[in-house]
Amino acid sequence: MPRKFIVGGNFKLNGSQSSLQTLVEGLNQGNLDSNVEIVVSPPFVYLDQVRKAVRKDVAVAGQNCYSKASGAYTGEVAAEMLKDIGIEWVILGHSERREIFKETDDEIGLKVAHALKAGLKVMACIGEKLEEREANKTTEVVVRQLAAIAKHVSDWTNVATPDQAQEVHKDIRAWLKEKVSAEVAEATRIMYGGSVNGGNAATLAKEEDIDGFLVGGASLKPEFVTICNAKARM
Repeated sequence: MPRKFIVGGNFKLNGSQSSLQTLVEGLNQGNLDSNVEIVVSPPFVYLDQVRKAVRKDVAVAGQNCYSKASGAYTGEVAAEMLKDIGIEWVILGHSERREIFKETDDEIGLKVAHALKAGLKVMACIGEKLEEREANKTTEVVVRQLAAIAKHVSDWTNVATPDQAQEVHKDIRAWLKEKVSAEVAEATRIMYGGSVNGGNAATLAKEEDIDGFLVGGASLKPEFVTICNAKARM
């Protein structure tokens, strides 16, 4: 069964009620490719606003969640809470969470497993830092991060994996085939997490092992609709 192309918009720490209303109106009025799964991820405080306002064929994701359902964890948000307000997806293991907030591979693996158990779909991010890429350690780092997720996850049905390096996508699929199963390797969507914009999206979408994009800054601009329709422009 062919993998459905997916485009995620990660708004990061950006937006206001008014600016996100404008952005959502642009999506609602856009002529979006019906063959592409589209997910947008605003900051936590705007999740409910966006979910209620955005068109029904666009899903909404949290940008993070914790590995526990409840408890004395000030400042954290549970996967169950996201599910409770109708959120379908969550982004976990983003490079900014790893780098700035020092989340470890194992912590991210536990978060992914808990979110899946709570009924969320997960964009489980992996990828090397610039210095690791320059030291030719890309595959080593990505495999380590994947292994930490695989240690806690047995069912990969609702996992998509964004990575920053286009050239390593084949290595990711090969690792999944060897270490998890051929079925998982064939079914898992590997998203390109590098710099995607309206100008390069159609070219990137042609790559055999790129099954979608996780878009950062460009998701806050009108060109996000162009990126969502990249597959149709091939």
